[in-house]
Amino acid sequence: MPRPMRAPAAWVVGAMLIMAPALTAQDVVIDGPEVVLRHTPFTVKISAPRALEPVPIRLERADGRVLADTVVMPFDTLNVHGVMVDASSKTPLRVMVAGTAAATLDAPVLPGLLSVLPPLLAIVMALVFREVVTSLFAGVWLGSLFLTGFNPLTAVFLSANRFAREALADPNHATIILFTMLLGGMVGLVTRMGGLRAIVDAVVPLATNRRRAQVAAWLAGVAVFFDDYANSLVVGNTMRPLTDRMRVSREKLAYIVDSTAAPVAAVFFISTWIGYEVSMIDGGLTIAAGQQSADPALAARILAVNPFRIFLSSIPYLFYPLLAILAVAVVAISGRDFGPMLAAERRAEKGDGVHRPGAQLAADIGEDLAEVPNAPPGRWWNGFLPVAVLVITTLAGLVVTGLAALGPDDPHTLKDIFGGADPYSPLMWGSMLAGLTAIGLAVGQRIMRLGQAINAFLAGARSMLLAIVILLLAWSLGEVTSTLGTASFLAGALSDTMPPVVFPAAVFVVSAMIAFATGTSWATMAILLPLVVPLAVVLAGGIGGPGTQGAILYGGIGSVLAGSIMGDHCSPISDTTVLSSTASSCDHVDHVRTQLPYALAVSVISLMFGSLPTAMGLSVWAALPLAALAVVLVFRIWGRPVVEEGG
Repeated sequence: MPRPMRAPAAWVVGAMLIMAPALTAQDVVIDGPEVVLRHTPFTVKISAPRALEPVPIRLERADGRVLADTVVMPFDTLNVHGVMVDASSKTPLRVMVAGTAAATLDAPVLPGLLSVLPPLLAIVMALVFREVVTSLFAGVWLGSLFLTGFNPLTAVFLSANRFAREALADPNHATIILFTMLLGGMVGLVTRMGGLRAIVDAVVPLATNRRRAQVAAWLAGVAVFFDDYANSLVVGNTMRPLTDRMRVSREKLAYIVDSTAAPVAAVFFISTWIGYEVSMIDGGLTIAAGQQSADPALAARILAVNPFRIFLSSIPYLFYPLLAILAVAVVAISGRDFGPMLAAERRAEKGDGVHRPGAQLAADIGEDLAEVPNAPPGRWWNGFLPVAVLVITTLAGLVVTGLAALGPDDPHTLKDIFGGADPYSPLMWGSMLAGLTAIGLAVGQRIMRLGQAINAFLAGARSMLLAIVILLLAWSLGEVTSTLGTASFLAGALSDTMPPVVFPAAVFVVSAMIAFATGTSWATMAILLPLVVPLAVVLAGGIGGPGTQGAILYGGIGSVLAGSIMGDHCSPISDTTVLSSTASSCDHVDHVRTQLPYALAVSVISLMFGSLPTAMGLSVWAALPLAALAVVLVFRIWGRPVVEEGG
């Protein structure tokens, strides 16, 4: 029998280690943030990819304080979490090997408050000057100014060369842009050949007044529950001709679209949101279990919990999304509004325009597309079929991509299929087939020649240019806030230790502030859920159960999701807010200004009648009816009829 080769192999490895050259500075790599914020924790990654033997590593601050002293194996990465500096050195961290500096983290150190200024500048300028493009660019430029050592000209170059270009190059962003342009082209063509006019003519006998038109838009928003992007663009574009005819303001339509898109997708357990939400909860549970090393039994119970069950249990605690959906119905049915929305509605009802004079419409289907050459009357299917193809193809695409993401042994329930689906590609597939369907209908019925149909399609796509520019700048600003660590600063500054009774309410406020400042609900969830879930387990004294213990855990998770959506609704730099303005052809800043008071009112009700009472021991099933009643009363007491008495 031949001898095994293990001994010679070990001898060769040993000889290689003995003969290995001495470690040089190039053998150690330190990776960290581009900007270090004072008193804000961050993570440093250290590796020695070229080393052939274990490397003794010591991570020090500039003042000599040792942050980590360990050994890095070849090809391994050492992650040092919770690093914090307060020095003003340009090289606040250094890696020491055998007493010699082998690598340094050369990142500027800034006060944490500076990281909030770029989004704050964009938001304030947009609300004050009502011009969103310049406001967003100003925010991107200010963030770039901090990153370039306060060089104003270099900041301009960085804004375009890095942030705008990277935002455009992101595959998911490119898909949304294509989807928006293709959908705009389809809407432009369908409008030109009379399809949307025919749909409105068919629906008018049912939606005979302003109230019914708003209810119809609300029902459509609830029905398209599977994705918030699809909801915004499909419902807004489809219902706009009807609400225009019934003299409903574009601001009101944008509010209805925005307040049913993300809230519906977030609370439905079959949507493109579910996989992301459950995965974030699962990550938080894993961290919570790891922190319970002193209680192995509790750690085992935490790991055994199904994160989807935790999500389902948290749905009743999603007070803001649930009440936001209800508030839209209350506003539509009651015919009462307040604040800037009341002024917009009275302007539209009096016939002074469905949008403000001089408004900068996010998307504008021009008069040339509103003219319908040779379109035979009554063919409602010219508008219905392209929209139906869009919805059916998108749904089918979600199922196909969801099935492709599942393994052969994975469960194949609708929840799992939609949870694993790609939320982007199906939107592009659906809009492309919908556009081709519209072209086929126009040419096949000889309403237009092929060249005319293509020109109408391109005119509709061009109408989306302003929306695409706004989206691009919003994404760029989001990347700026990510690079500056805005969310980490806010989370650290606002999430100090708190008593359990105010924990869900405080989490809601922190989550809303982060989403408002960054313009993204998903990133807010990714930042806060890994922090909130372990903290909730500790405060609740367990993984959740009846009474207060369950209210702390489920309420904390629900508050992250709800606060993320609320902040996203109020932020003019949010992509879903931009899409709602686009689909409704509404001035983007007008949409934000009119929706903001409603979102704040629902938020206060969510806190006073939902998050706080349930944390004190009130059953969530008692809190929900009380909160719903409060919504009705607030709009009844504060709201005023749009049609004034005697008017």
